[in-house]
Formats: sequence, structure tokens, C-alpha cells
Amino acid sequence: MTQTTTITSVDRDRFLSKILKQRFPVPVDQLDQETGEWLQNIREQSASWVSRLTLPTTKDEEWRFTNISELLDLDIVTPDSFTGEGDQSLGNITTIPEAEDTRLVFVNGNYAEELSNTAGLPQGIYVGSLTNLPEAFCKYFRPFLGTLPGKEEVFTALNTASIADVAIIWAAPNTVVEKPIHLVFLSVAGESVTISQPRGWIVAEQNCQLTIIEEYNGSSSYVTNAVTEIWLGENAQINHTRLQKESETAHHIGKTAVNQKQDSRYTLTEINLGGKLSRHTPEIHQDGAQTATYLHGLTIAKGQQIADTHSVVNLHHPHGTTEQLHKTIVSDRAHVVFNGKVFVPKPAQLTNASQLNRNLLLSPKARVNTKPELQITADNVKCSHGATVSQLEADEIFYLRSRGLTENDARQLLIDAFVAEIIDKIPVKSVQQTIQSSM
Repeated sequence: MTQTTTITSVDRDRFLSKILKQRFPVPVDQLDQETGEWLQNIREQSASWVSRLTLPTTKDEEWRFTNISELLDLDIVTPDSFTGEGDQSLGNITTIPEAEDTRLVFVNGNYAEELSNTAGLPQGIYVGSLTNLPEAFCKYFRPFLGTLPGKEEVFTALNTASIADVAIIWAAPNTVVEKPIHLVFLSVAGESVTISQPRGWIVAEQNCQLTIIEEYNGSSSYVTNAVTEIWLGENAQINHTRLQKESETAHHIGKTAVNQKQDSRYTLTEINLGGKLSRHTPEIHQDGAQTATYLHGLTIAKGQQIADTHSVVNLHHPHGTTEQLHKTIVSDRAHVVFNGKVFVPKPAQLTNASQLNRNLLLSPKARVNTKPELQITADNVKCSHGATVSQLEADEIFYLRSRGLTENDARQLLIDAFVAEIIDKIPVKSVQQTIQSSM
């Protein structure tokens, strides 16, 4: 007879309170007094929010198709501070020759100086950690961290309540960085299932241009709860690639919160490959006129993976542009969820918004839940959205086989063609090649 376990609100509360009790203290000896006090205050404020919240369930609309109750079965502990063993710890990380000397590495959420190399960066940019942040930069940092909308969401608040270090990329006005910056968050698990809560803070002041490759990787069983905040000044440009390559037994919860000022341009290309269960929430706020946002996504799920993408784009000003294309490939018994929301309120006149989700199912047991959404109250806009769910066409496979290809080669060629549109958006050639070789 099958026994069913009932997950109660008490269990969910206990899960959150246990993580809060295991937090590292504020590193006051590595921060100036004002920054230390400020960090302590925002941590406690967020901890107060978490204490009034519970983990979401499938009864919550935003989590209707993604059941995370298995997190409650894990005996999660916060790992000790990492003491690295040189480059051996980088074995799983994507090799990017273009960013060998522009790499910033955090292990279990803590800065790993011995694994980082930022010697190739030009003047006008700071790339480092909160604990090494020069006091002169603190005035730029303190007013912004943890202030974007959505900070009260349970996983975001839990991350803020646990901040002990932050990956910081700050570019002064008019700074153009030619090389990509490789931001690595690596999880190294111990004997128990560990949780790391990395935090990223990226600022491009007016007229800046940056290329960021953000990667999540690790080995063994662990939980990652990540938050990255990105701020673009007027006429700034950020081309952001996010690689989620967690281990097959890991759980990954991630959020990317973005604020864009007038005339700025933000491009996100996200590749989701790993994790037993993963969820990413890009949340974009256009905070100026003539702002452009481009979201490109590719999720590949196999086995019994669960992969969820929930995106939100808020257009608050006229002449805004947003384009989104998210593709998924689902095989075996995997389950993929896509929910994309675009809000076009009345002030956002002359908006041009498009959203498309395309799904390719390779198995009769594979599942996809897709829900593209447009909420429009402006009356002078050009908006569209849609979704498709399909399989490999038998006549296309037959045509390729008639040209001498095996069935497996024909199928792989069609899959490669399906994903190429997204992979080609990655601005770094070596990363494109790495993703293609892992298909």
C-alpha cells in the first residue's frame, strides 16, 4: 500500500526557520562600520518578512505546475566557508578563453580570490566582492541593494536575509568593456545536502557597455537560491548570458531583477540545462522611455527533470520595446513550465512587445505547461504573443534519411536547427561552441 506524506504549513515554516538559524553573521570585521550596520538592517528586515511567509505550494497560482515540496524532505545545512584547492575546483566550469583574465568566482556564495582573475579589466570598472569593496564605492552600493520590486517574495527575501557576501560589478559612466566578464557561482557540497545563496549586483552607469556570462555549476546534491540585481543607467547596454548547468541532483531557484533607465538596452540569453528541479524568474522594469529589452531562452530537460521559467516585463513609459523568444526541448519524462508576463499600462503608449514560446517534445511521456500573457491597458501599442507545442516531423526525418543520414543523425540535425536561433544570440563564440557540443 502506498503511503502519502502530507506537507503542512508547519513543515514549510520549519524549513525556512532552520535556514535562517544557520546564516553566517555579517562580516563586520571586513566592512566599514556604516556598511556593516546597513547590511545588518536589511538582513533583519528580510528575515522578518520570511518569518511571516511559507514556501509556495501548487495551490499558489504562480507555482501551480511546479511542486517544490521535496525540498522539505532534504536535511539541508549551510556549508562552511570555502577553502579552495586551486584550479582543481574549476573542473566543471565552462572554459571561456576570451575571459581568462576577467573571471570572478564565488564558491558556496563566498568570494574565492584564488580562483578569480580580473587582471584584464580596464580602468573605470570594479569587479570583486562586498567584503573587498573599497569604502569609496559603498555610497554607490548601499542605496540600491535589495530595493527592486519583488524583494518580499519568499526566496528573494530568504536570500537577502542570508547575505554575507555579494558579487559586485560596477562600471563608471562611459566605460566600455570589450572582454566578457565571467561571473561564476560554484556549489561544492559536503556530506550533507547544502544550500548556497549567492548574490550578484551589476551596475552599468550611463553610456556603459558590458558583456556578462553568469554561470551556475556544481557537483553532488545541493540547493542554490540565487538573486542577481542589474541596474542600467541612461543609454547603457548589457548583453547578459546566464548558464544554468547545475548537477543532475541539485535544486536551483534563481531570480534576475533588472531596472532600465531611458534609452538603455538589456539582452538576456538564458540556457537551462541542469538541475533535478530548477526555476528562474527574470523580472524586468523599464524605468525610462525608449527602452529595449530582449529575452532569449533555451531549456533542455530530460530524464525526470523539472524546469520552470517565469518571466515578467513591466513597461512603464512610452516607446518601449520588448521581444521574447523562449524555446524548450523536453524528452523522457521531463516536465517544463513557461509563464511569461508582459504588462503594458496606460503610460506605456507606442509600445512594441512580442512574446513567443516554442516547445519541442521528443517523448510521449514529456510534458509542457505554457502560458504566455499580455496585460494591456494602453490603447496605442503593437503587441503579440503565442505558444507552440510540436514534435519532430516524420516527413522531415524521412527527407533527411533519403539523403543518406541515419535516423539518429537526422533527428539531431533537426534539434540543432531548432536551438541554433537561441545559441546564436550568445555573444561569445567559445560559449556557443560549448553549448552546441553538450547537446
